Amino acid sequence: MSTSSIAVKWEEKELEKVSLTEGVSVEKLRRLLEAGRVVIPRNAANRDIVLKAIGEAMSTKVNVNVGTSKDYVNPGEEVEKAKTALKYGADTIMDLSTGGDLDEIRRTILKEVDLPVGTVPIYQAALEKAGVRAVVDMSSDDLFNAVRKHAEDGIDFVTIHAGVNLNSLARLRSSERILDVVSRGGAFLVAWMIHNERENPFYEEYDYLLEIAKEYELTLSLGDGMRPGCISDASDRAKYMEVITLGELVKFAREEGVQAIVEGPGHVPLDEIEASVKTIKHITDFAPLYLLGPIVTDIAPGYDHFVSAMGGAVAGMFGADFLCMVSPSEHLALPSVNDIKEGTIVTKIAAHVADLVKDEQREHARRLDDEMAHARKNLDWKRQFEIAINGEEARRIRNGRPSESDACSICGDLCAIKMVKEFLKK
Repeated sequence: MSTSSIAVKWEEKELEKVSLTEGVSVEKLRRLLEAGRVVIPRNAANRDIVLKAIGEAMSTKVNVNVGTSKDYVNPGEEVEKAKTALKYGADTIMDLSTGGDLDEIRRTILKEVDLPVGTVPIYQAALEKAGVRAVVDMSSDDLFNAVRKHAEDGIDFVTIHAGVNLNSLARLRSSERILDVVSRGGAFLVAWMIHNERENPFYEEYDYLLEIAKEYELTLSLGDGMRPGCISDASDRAKYMEVITLGELVKFAREEGVQAIVEGPGHVPLDEIEASVKTIKHITDFAPLYLLGPIVTDIAPGYDHFVSAMGGAVAGMFGADFLCMVSPSEHLALPSVNDIKEGTIVTKIAAHVADLVKDEQREHARRLDDEMAHARKNLDWKRQFEIAINGEEARRIRNGRPSESDACSICGDLCAIKMVKEFLKK
């Protein structure tokens, strides 16, 4: 296991609190942090946030994206979405706003949310130019100034598409992809490189990016700008060329004491998830892996939160550490508050399903399932609702069609649990 000198200085009591939550020793947690296999995103501004450990041996975490668009700007609703995500189990929030006063929206979310908050600074750098074509007119200073502005505000982690370079662009050009680039940040930089006939500034001036990150204790989430956007595009050379580059960038970050996460593919069929996750983890020296989904079929618009949860559970089983919530409105529209709720819940379920089979988290995760089993055996509805990931929905369904007995209305007095329990005298 390689080691690094992580710039963030954790107090012993903070590590003790995280270790207790995660069920690992302080010594192991510290060792994994120093090796860069675990990160705890927190800006040097030290907002009063709940610390979240992401990576090897930790519980599978869930990120929820919120944010305005040019077509719909309602900052209050985005704050409500963030709070809804918090209520239903999100571990981090990302503000992906592209409409309205981006500074005000970001700063409001930072004030209202006590979780780590992330952003994609290139969105603001691009939008401060007039018109889509002006994306290619961004300067290197525009890009880095946006990163610094977000860091100064207290953002804890930022997505930076530093692996989208001329090398991966060459692989893209020689590929037979159906959907060339679906990452918005990746598309910005592909367009910029082609128009300017220059290397991506985030890659070319990566040392400067590390200086900013180190100054503000900013965690870098190294974006997957070449991620596949459909099942047929999964596992191609463009994707893996970027992963190889990201592995090198992780190494440089660790050498400078900067925490780094690697982002992973979006659309991957079930039978390629294991190879994808294990390959990315190996190439990046087991940096924490953050996945959008993966989405395992392209034909379920309106249900992509379920499709994503299927892929996320499988990916988590094979070593993914951090799942990005996908909402029912993915590929269709800006999510509503209810979309955020539903997406958060199903992603939280996927994360728990993964933890049930992870060696370090198995005991804790299965303890909850065992508690639920005992509550069902005892027909203890109150306890069942307390344990349930969404107890309020479980309660609503039960109360909507009550039973005359203490069993559910499916079986009533013919309840198998009651009958066998009586005759077994258990």
